[in-house]
Amino acid sequence: MIHVYAQDIKHQEDELALQYLPAVKAMAFRLKERLPSSVDYMDLSAIGTEELIKLARRYDEKLNDSFWGYAKKRVYGAMLDYLRSLDILSRASRKLVKAIDYAIEEYRVTHEEEPTDEELAEILEEPIEKVHDARIASTIYTVMPLHDQLQIGDEGEALAKIEKEELINVIKNVLGEFAEREQLIIQFYYFEELTLKEISNILNITESRISQIHKAVIHKIKESVGTE
Repeated sequence: MIHVYAQDIKHQEDELALQYLPAVKAMAFRLKERLPSSVDYMDLSAIGTEELIKLARRYDEKLNDSFWGYAKKRVYGAMLDYLRSLDILSRASRKLVKAIDYAIEEYRVTHEEEPTDEELAEILEEPIEKVHDARIASTIYTVMPLHDQLQIGDEGEALAKIEKEELINVIKNVLGEFAEREQLIIQFYYFEELTLKEISNILNITESRISQIHKAVIHKIKESVGTE
């Protein structure tokens, strides 16, 4: 009798997970839209589904009114943890990413467009494969929370000395120095999780320009917290 009751409980929990499986798949799809082709949608969806099932099996409706409200952030967090586990930015590639960003800005001044991987490889005197991989890693990292991105410069040593509330205030102050359009780009990208294409359609500016503004804001925040 106890065994039958336990099986019934497990069945109910799995039914709860199945109910929100489409939401997890939609979340994985939206995240994948902001990532390079090297990241597989099926991997993100599988990670999210696994986390959803775990959460359903330990969910207590007495403590949380809404299961999806309880699970949404944790499922998304599991997908981001998966991206972190790819070890996308080693210490060496972090330096290369910074060099690439600088080279792109220098190139844009005279050419009014971004250089290709081949052109960057020639400018930086690096193998094209390394440049290509570093740019992919940089693209993946842009979907991470701002706190993750701010660690690229010094492995998080400066951030470890900053309280969370202080960091939030720094970000607010930095954003206040930018025009409304720049603030909207950060809001759309990080808080509403829109793709560069969607932001481009809303603000009527190119994806390349949005990427440039995004990097400028991140650079300014890094300078303010001492990670640049």
